Formats: sequence, C-alpha cells, structure tokens
Amino acid sequence: MALEKCRENTYDLEANLAVLKLYQFNPTYYVTNVVSLILLKALTNLPHADFVLCKCLIEKDHLEKKDIQHIVYLHDLLETCQFTKFWDKEVQQEVGPIIMQVTGFEDSIRKFICHVVNTTYQIIDKMTLSAFLGGLNDYALRGWMAKYGWKECGQNFVYIGNQEESIKTKNITEKIDFDSVAAIMSLTR
Repeated sequence: MALEKCRENTYDLEANLAVLKLYQFNPTYYVTNVVSLILLKALTNLPHADFVLCKCLIEKDHLEKKDIQHIVYLHDLLETCQFTKFWDKEVQQEVGPIIMQVTGFEDSIRKFICHVVNTTYQIIDKMTLSAFLGGLNDYALRGWMAKYGWKECGQNFVYIGNQEESIKTKNITEKIDFDSVAAIMSLTR
C-alpha cells in the first residue's frame, strides 16, 4: 500500500498512521522499507506536523535503525532550514535509493522550501535561492520563480515580496465562562 501511494504520488496521513499503529500491535510484521516510505511521504507534506506524528508511532528500537535515522536527519535539516546541507550529495546518498521510490519527492521538498523563503525573505541572492532549491540551473530556477510570482531585481537578486504587506491580523476571542473558572478555582483551595 505504501509503495503504491509513493508511485502514484498520493498521500493519506490517516492510512499511514494506521499502518504504524498496526506495527506497534504486531511488531513481527514490521517492515523497515514501508516505514521509511511513510516517513518520506510525511516529509513531502511539510510544513504540517505529519512527520512528527508518524515518528511518535515508531518504537524506539526501530528509530535507531540506520535507514530511519537518515530520514529523521533529513527532517531535522529541513526543520532547521539547512536547505543546502539537505541537498548535499553525501546526505542524499544515504537515502537515495528509497527516495527514488517516492514520485515527486524533490518537487514537494522544493515547495516547502519556497514556502519558507516566501515567508522569510523580501529579497534573496539568486545563487542562494538556487542552492536552497537543490542547485537548480537558471532555467529551472526561473520556473520556480514564476510559479511563486517572484521577480528578478538586478542581476543577482530575486524580489520575493514585501513582508509588511502580507501581515494578517487575527482577532483572538477567548470563550471562558465563569462556571469553568469557578470549577478550577474550587480545586485550588
């Protein structure tokens, strides 16, 4: 099932969590390759917390396996925005064969990186952006820039957007009634 979803480039978090839960109940049926694919598919859904949810359902001794550790390391690199290190050949080499089974993996990671760049930068060096996206050539980089509406400004810079214009305010309304507070207060006596 996991391999099928990877080939078809579909994703179902609930199904993946169910498989991991079944492995908890039936550890003799545990298959490292399937868990690796589930974790890689969860990576493709960043910035959502799917990876962390999946990781929490994996037994500690399985998390210490080499293949799983490499995928967790990739997640850590993405979460800490070490994008150029993520694309490093030595890092990718460790999980390369299993990544090849996940259709659209690299593009999904690039979408996440573009999301981070979009919310973080106003202007970015073109070479840095290319490195963040895996060392893309100029033609491929222009395709991603067009997709996100980014414009070249000068020879070596890319205008992402004015972050001050994209700030959205939220009205926070707290709905705590007196009875709930009274119940809590009565317990503190």
